[in-house]
Amino acid sequence: MKEDKTISYYNTNAKDFASMTVCIDFHAMQKKFTDLLPQDARILDFGCGSGRDTKYFLSQGYQVDAVDGSTAMCRLASEYTGITVKHMFFEELAQVEMYDGIWACSSILHLPRRQLADVMNKMAAALKEKGVIYTSFKYGTFAGERNGRYFTDMTQDTFAAFIAEIDPVTIEEQWVTFDARPERKEEKWLNIILRKK
Repeated sequence: MKEDKTISYYNTNAKDFASMTVCIDFHAMQKKFTDLLPQDARILDFGCGSGRDTKYFLSQGYQVDAVDGSTAMCRLASEYTGITVKHMFFEELAQVEMYDGIWACSSILHLPRRQLADVMNKMAAALKEKGVIYTSFKYGTFAGERNGRYFTDMTQDTFAAFIAEIDPVTIEEQWVTFDARPERKEEKWLNIILRKK
């Protein structure tokens, strides 16, 4: 896959983006996810960005594979987490029944809807039976370019209609939160827990 505008954005702004997101307190969300996993779980941090969540999962004793589509973010996240973060595009996911959990925090929202469906099927295939996915989308119905990146926003209704086409997973929980960054506290996010059947 050639580098698209969204990847270019992260390569160009990697340092600023990492410094802005790495210190956000995401502990409640991380714990909500890990509470659903077995003790020795293997996690895929799918679009790991700064590596904030990977570092937390490692600190809790989990086995973690971290990937990102931006080479610059991979370098920064590798330095921060102490593990090698693999450069990989979402559609290249090819593992089968390898992970207990997939963490896709503010990452797959950059995919257009058709690609998103393909990638969600690949994520389901990569999960073990009864495995869990956490993912999040900006709240709304917008799809297109915003601030130099592509976004597919979701509401509870639009996501429920979308996921009905992805047979191997079901929605376990959906909830709305406000952005954890003080300067964006008015922005809403749709958080989703999916379970493989």
